[in-house]
Amino acid sequence: MTISLGNPSNIEIPRTVLVPQLNIAVTGALALNQAVDPEAESLKAKAEAIDAYFRERKMPLEGMGKKMVEEAIKNELDWRLLPAIAVRESTGGKFECKRVPNNAFGWGSCKIGFKSNEQAIEVVAKNLGGNNPKTAKHYDDKTTKEILRAYNPPSIVPKYVDQVISIMDTIGDEDTVKTLAVANT
Repeated sequence: MTISLGNPSNIEIPRTVLVPQLNIAVTGALALNQAVDPEAESLKAKAEAIDAYFRERKMPLEGMGKKMVEEAIKNELDWRLLPAIAVRESTGGKFECKRVPNNAFGWGSCKIGFKSNEQAIEVVAKNLGGNNPKTAKHYDDKTTKEILRAYNPPSIVPKYVDQVISIMDTIGDEDTVKTLAVANT
């Protein structure tokens, strides 16, 4: 095959050289044009916002953002609720319950321990979502504020709801996620 380069001399280019170059260009174009899953991107952005919040404050629960968002979605909770409770109850795991393991949520008045932080997140989310028959009467079909009032009644900690909501707002907006650039400033 002969290709003219704009001068009187023609250069021979073997076909085997052109084919791999074309394949590379096509592969690159396909990789760039793949569809984006908005739900997966939203989950990732929310998890990153939670982890950035924990990281900036050097909190041990950094890295649990994805698990918290997954369990919030599964149990129809605000994605910011679990991390905010963990921050309010134990400064994001810094001062978790001493008598039992892996309880950064103060769950069960610090009398219930868990095998891992992941298990704690699952159990607390299931309960707050009203999906545990034993605790559903306290949490099922409740707004976030009602869930927080049941979790820690105003008669025990008067400003608890406002404190947790404030932390939630710092983590991010309910409907939109701060970009990491904004969250890391």
